[in-house]
Amino acid sequence: MLEGLKQTVCRANCDIIKSHLVTLTWGNVSGFDNQKKLIVIKPSGVSYEELKPECMVVVDLKGSIVEGDLKPSSDTLIHIELYKVFNGIGSVVHTHSDYASMFAQARKEIPCLGTTHADRFYGSVPVTRPLRQDEVERSYEKNTGSVIVETFKKRDPLACPAVLVSGHGPFAWGKTPDEAVETSIALEKIAKMAWGTLALTSKEKVLPDYILKKHFLRKHGPNAYYGQKGGKEDD
Repeated sequence: MLEGLKQTVCRANCDIIKSHLVTLTWGNVSGFDNQKKLIVIKPSGVSYEELKPECMVVVDLKGSIVEGDLKPSSDTLIHIELYKVFNGIGSVVHTHSDYASMFAQARKEIPCLGTTHADRFYGSVPVTRPLRQDEVERSYEKNTGSVIVETFKKRDPLACPAVLVSGHGPFAWGKTPDEAVETSIALEKIAKMAWGTLALTSKEKVLPDYILKKHFLRKHGPNAYYGQKGGKEDD
């Protein structure tokens, strides 16, 4: 079942550790089959060196295991909440990458300070509110997903495909696992650049809106003209 998606999700999980976004087993990637409404996700606590496509777990949108001998990631319910609400996404990536996690722990959004950020994210990368005690005790993972969804009530999740969960770490998404991993890599890079910029100046210098708009829309807008059709991005 979903053999192609299992292979893609397995490779994407391996890619996040190769990209130095993950330490030990602190991260996971899932993929979503929109037609079958099924999710393929990394098994819980299994080292990346041991991962194979057949290790991947298939679950439905209620979190029930459809196929697989291992327990799915403990973050599965977070992924489910995003798939249920964010139309158009086909993969979710969660890591505890250093710089993005520092912003999450500081409960500070990543401001758009330059065009590198604007090329991928339309505005600041938001941070969620902290979960209340009752939300943690009642259903920690499900409510983590819910608070992400809440954060995007007035935002387009496809225009800003990432979030920082307060006190926790980053989540990113995309239409495919490969795209979601690329977004996670970009997120960590712009977090590092923002951290360094804020260390150099006492006053936050947000990129002017007209430059933000130009850089984002030339790649992602209806009249995008950046790069070769079907090709990779360059500068």
